[in-house]
Amino acid sequence: MAKVLIYGASGGIGSTLARVLAREGYDLHLSGRDAARLSSLAQELGADFTVADVEDVESFPRVSAAAGDRLDGLVYAVGSINLRPLLRLSHEDFVRDFRLNAEGAALAIQAALPALKKAENGASVVLFSSVAVTQGFSAHASISMAKGAVEGLTRALAAELAPRIRVNAVAPSLIETPLASALTANPQMAASIAQMHPMQRIGQPDDVAAMTSFLLSEKSGWITGQVIGVDGGRSRLRTKG
Repeated sequence: MAKVLIYGASGGIGSTLARVLAREGYDLHLSGRDAARLSSLAQELGADFTVADVEDVESFPRVSAAAGDRLDGLVYAVGSINLRPLLRLSHEDFVRDFRLNAEGAALAIQAALPALKKAENGASVVLFSSVAVTQGFSAHASISMAKGAVEGLTRALAAELAPRIRVNAVAPSLIETPLASALTANPQMAASIAQMHPMQRIGQPDDVAAMTSFLLSEKSGWITGQVIGVDGGRSRLRTKG
């Protein structure tokens, strides 16, 4: 049975992915900082878990040790939505967004690398970027910079770790999760954002989980170093004007 470690498993995308992978027969180790939600999810799925905050750099070796000495996959489903104009961003904002999104991903992979190298049929790592990296949205300076670093990390590690470990990233547009509730809770705002997408709706966690599951599987065995948009067409298509 293939084993996957999921960081951010107590979040909207991470928890949805965990349920999808559990149905597909994966052995899971879940990590997140919301102890109550993580414990409940782990009990529901019969999975092991470790409560940890990725802002604590000492948590990564601890999580990897708890996950075991062999891993077939790692997902770093951790992110932030810090939308402020440049003049309202502090040094702490930039540092926190970078550490949470990019440095955390690198440290998670680094800590798990010995276990990933033991995967019998090669391992797969999936990270998360954002449609904002390629589109240039106002008030996205800090998060776009951090997620841009995730894309660079994806390509660098895909080259370094090939052929035994594949590394890819998913770049969603807005997904309806608790993290995005400030943007999706208002029906008028949500409808306006939905209209910006050729598919005319806001993304759902299942949309992202489906692609992530595919990238973890052997069906994607010849895919590495890619950043794949799951964004309702927003990054590539213009249906008006």
